[in-house]
Amino acid sequence: MSSPEDRAEEIRGRAAGTAPAPLSILDLATVGAGYSPGEALAATTELARGAEQWGYHRFWVAEHHGMPGVASSTPAVLLAHLGAHTSTLRLGSGGVMLPNHAPLAVAEQFGLLEALYPGRIDLGLGRAPGTDQATARALRQGRTDGPEDFPTQLAELTHFLDGDFPDGHPYARLSAVPQGPSRPPVWLLGSSGFSARLAARLGLPFAFAHHFSAQNTVPALDLYREEFRPSAVLEKPYALIGVSAVAADGEAAAVRLARSAGLAMLRLRQGRPGLIPTPAEAEAYPYTEVEAEFLESWLGNVVLGEPARVAEGLEALRRRTGADELMVTSHIHGHEARLRSYRLIAEAYGLTG
Repeated sequence: MSSPEDRAEEIRGRAAGTAPAPLSILDLATVGAGYSPGEALAATTELARGAEQWGYHRFWVAEHHGMPGVASSTPAVLLAHLGAHTSTLRLGSGGVMLPNHAPLAVAEQFGLLEALYPGRIDLGLGRAPGTDQATARALRQGRTDGPEDFPTQLAELTHFLDGDFPDGHPYARLSAVPQGPSRPPVWLLGSSGFSARLAARLGLPFAFAHHFSAQNTVPALDLYREEFRPSAVLEKPYALIGVSAVAADGEAAAVRLARSAGLAMLRLRQGRPGLIPTPAEAEAYPYTEVEAEFLESWLGNVVLGEPARVAEGLEALRRRTGADELMVTSHIHGHEARLRSYRLIAEAYGLTG
């Protein structure tokens, strides 16, 4: 197995260009109105290749179900595809929703990915279902464990990854196959204090979903750092935050793009998930007063504008939160606009690949 030093090196990102911290991407294989899932996945593949060329550190995809605007329902499958189309970019799940899966199945999937692309795979884990309750029940097929059982599931998964169940354990004779000389580092994902506290207690890296839980970011990161216990994985805390960011030729153009993602989020919160609407649809939508307030509040947590302004906003956020790494996401309509947003952000930092 890989040494603690090797694991820590894999976890801690590297800054490039003028960026003061590593810069990474969270992608949802966005399906916009007028596009097919196949076209969205092709765009994600193109984006991963671009991210590698532009100098982003890692590229994560997220597990969501029952959302027509998100094609990344099965991260392990998508990561296998992306690995075949990149050569150096770190790839990972942001994340796999562990309550939806048997820990052995996840250990086998990511053990296989690690065997295919050694030293390039991250296993990010969340405890939410990533969907509505009816879909969660269909995924779990009668299993009764849920988010509250996450620590137990995590311990079981870790034992499968390391092949070190104690003698006498019911699974002591089982192996997650394939199991090679290294295994992917485990990250805990969260949008509240629960996973922050658990990551701290276990000495694991932590990824916080600032892009949809901004009010909890600083309290969760403070909790993580205050309660962190050094481990065989990390000697000191390492936290990244997911950030919604949209770069365009100017603020008006960026706001127009971001409003499409805002309307999609509004519909999701209302129980009406769908394809990502076009900017024109978002402009023409007849918002109620409450809906307009939601949209403005949501846009307030998006770093947007022309590239230099976005870089300034990201740096201000990094300083305010103390995040060790920033993971940007541009969940907007239009593959060309989405790829261009990421490229402009990279150029603003002088990333060179």
